[in-house]
Amino acid sequence: AARTAWIRRAVATARFARDARQCRRGGIRSRLVASTRFFSDQAGEKKGGGANSSGDDNSTTTHFGFQSIPEGLKKSMVGQVFTGVASNYDVMNDAMSMGVHRLWKDYFISMVQPVHNTKMLDVAGGTGDIAFRAIDYVKRNEKMDMESCVTVCDINAAMLEEGKKKVLELGYLNSTGDDQVTFVQGDAEKLPFEDNTFDVYTIAFGLRNVTSIPDALKEAHRVLKPGGRFFCLEFSRVENPVIGPVYDMYSFNVIPSMGELIAQNRDAYQYLVESIRKFPPQQELRKIMIQNGFVNAEFENLTFGVVAIHSGFKPTTTTTTTTTTTKVSA
Repeated sequence: AARTAWIRRAVATARFARDARQCRRGGIRSRLVASTRFFSDQAGEKKGGGANSSGDDNSTTTHFGFQSIPEGLKKSMVGQVFTGVASNYDVMNDAMSMGVHRLWKDYFISMVQPVHNTKMLDVAGGTGDIAFRAIDYVKRNEKMDMESCVTVCDINAAMLEEGKKKVLELGYLNSTGDDQVTFVQGDAEKLPFEDNTFDVYTIAFGLRNVTSIPDALKEAHRVLKPGGRFFCLEFSRVENPVIGPVYDMYSFNVIPSMGELIAQNRDAYQYLVESIRKFPPQQELRKIMIQNGFVNAEFENLTFGVVAIHSGFKPTTTTTTTTTTTKVSA
């Protein structure tokens, strides 16, 4: 059995090497196909039946950019993307958005309106951008530290390490010398937190990377306290007939080239622009939020819809309420 497994791994690796040689001539599409085939071979081996075996993880497909892949492979493939760009993640955000992402995030936090005792969870926030902004917002508006730490949860260990480095570099400590940010490795679709724990749940540029958006929204709903609020900042759909084509041209022709130049990873940023096009448009995501228990679900477009901020509340009771608030605190 061990010899058979070794032979299967060797065959999978040889196929990947052969495909990689062809990919260098075939471009991004071929590289993604080759990597998908390699991961499929490995998943098949783990199921015990070789490359052609079928299991529950591979019976349902999802998207990885424009590619259709077995659902069970998406987490590992997205994980490889972010591990590969973690050290250059913030630099690339500045470059490809020409710094505008900072304005989007600042406005996002101004909508969240955290206060000193807000118990806040930021999901897919490994490098700490949103958490640090929340802390700064409280200091600026209340002239005091946050009493409760911001919890950052991310599935990717490399991204979390970048966030931890920033805490030390930027000195995000409260008056007693304790960290104001807690980093937890965890899956957005299976959060490692108790029910009814947080006042606010934020996720910025992360929801489109999960395997199942409904599952991630169910988890957000579960960990929020009754009356707690969900916020999502995400790339969205540009409907303007003049801006849309220009944005598409920039996305597909410029951003991957920037990724190759700055992060030495063209494929990761090709995936980025493709994943944006596969993400539900604004009204559709709003409907999905409502279907998964959120009330007063709404969105606001920024920069012609290049990004949108979605928000909704976990009801305070089992009956739907139409009352809205703008500040959520413990």
